[in-house]
Amino acid sequence: MEWRKSYLDLMLVPCGLLLSILYHGWLWHKVRTQPKSTIIGINAAGRRLWVLAIMKDNDKKNILAVQTLRNTIMGASLMATTSILLCSGLAAILSSTYSIKKPLNDTVYGSHGEFMMALKYVTLFMIFLFSFLCHSLSIRFVNQVNFLINTPQDLAVVMTPEYVAHLLEKGFILNTVGNRLFYAALPLLLWILGPVLVFLCSITMIPILYSHDIVYGDVNKDKNGGQIEEVREKGFTVV
Repeated sequence: MEWRKSYLDLMLVPCGLLLSILYHGWLWHKVRTQPKSTIIGINAAGRRLWVLAIMKDNDKKNILAVQTLRNTIMGASLMATTSILLCSGLAAILSSTYSIKKPLNDTVYGSHGEFMMALKYVTLFMIFLFSFLCHSLSIRFVNQVNFLINTPQDLAVVMTPEYVAHLLEKGFILNTVGNRLFYAALPLLLWILGPVLVFLCSITMIPILYSHDIVYGDVNKDKNGGQIEEVREKGFTVV
């Protein structure tokens, strides 16, 4: 009987996760091949131009650079703190003797045995833990940029704008991955209430993410032919 109840979990949950993986695989390909059509690609080009402008006129813009990077660190710290707090809460639930599955046995579809409930909480725990790891590494890279971006250019040999922009881009990539892992945990949180909600939430999140990831029209171009072309002319890579 338990095996029959788990049929929906075995079908709907992997399908929901597969949809999310396929979307992000398509988005990665889009960023690599058509960066001007994605928010991620345009923002990456803008950050590299920002680093170049800050380091070129460092005496006047050093405070602006520190304040901007500080805000980025604060945002990543908030997400890291939230992720580790959720990990602590899930660890407390896993170690508790209270059985949370009993009130749900007759109200929702899917399997609610001890193994399945443990699998749900452990999966959530691992996703939040990896999200915390990504945000922590992101803070590390942005902290490095915070020091290096104010390096005097007449004395810098290794600390070129290209190198600093590369470190900043690593930090933002890790921050994006941490955020996407955090978003992926939302459907899995609903898995506690049944696999049907996981599938429905996964389908709903894809158009929401699409609207935030794709640029409509040619709003990213300027009168001189586009910022991304300017970045490439200066020797930067888009992603």
